[in-house]
Amino acid sequence: MEFRETSDQELINLYISGNEAGLTELIRRYQSKIYTSIYLLVKDEYLAEDIFQDTFIKVINTLKAGKYNEEGKFLPWVARIAHNLVIDHFRREKRTPLVNNGEDFDIFEVLGQYDESAEDKMVREQTYIDLKKLIHLLPSEQKEVLIMRHYGDLSFKQIADITDVSINTALGRMRYALNNLRRMMLSKELLLKD
Repeated sequence: MEFRETSDQELINLYISGNEAGLTELIRRYQSKIYTSIYLLVKDEYLAEDIFQDTFIKVINTLKAGKYNEEGKFLPWVARIAHNLVIDHFRREKRTPLVNNGEDFDIFEVLGQYDESAEDKMVREQTYIDLKKLIHLLPSEQKEVLIMRHYGDLSFKQIADITDVSINTALGRMRYALNNLRRMMLSKELLLKD
């Protein structure tokens, strides 16, 4: 079956009516975004996989119980479940989440690629390394909004819903994150290409 043109709500209805392909397509559609947003917060591949699975177990249980009522908002709803599970994990561990500085995280992937010389590539790679270090220094609320917006491709409304704050607070955190990054880059005399 081909589901590319099928809406999330239609896939949910398909799954609720007993067709597993509906859920399979929803997971395929959003697996990368949800897993990545979890991984960037927990910095551990196996833990991210566990939380990802727990997220979809909750999704399945909610759908099967007939308690899903977020029509047209499937991705933000799943992202909120994942976010809450990450918070629960860190509460249990009594530590705060940090953004992964590993090689898998690359905020510039979202900004697009361009043709470059070997020298440009070396400069870009060093800039990535520097930027990752600087993002790591941001307060956790600012890191979280930055990752959700630029890597998870979520709207500020979705981010506000997931983090349980107002849109203005989410916008403010993003503004502070970008200002802090800019200030840190200037103070470290980093040269970034626009």
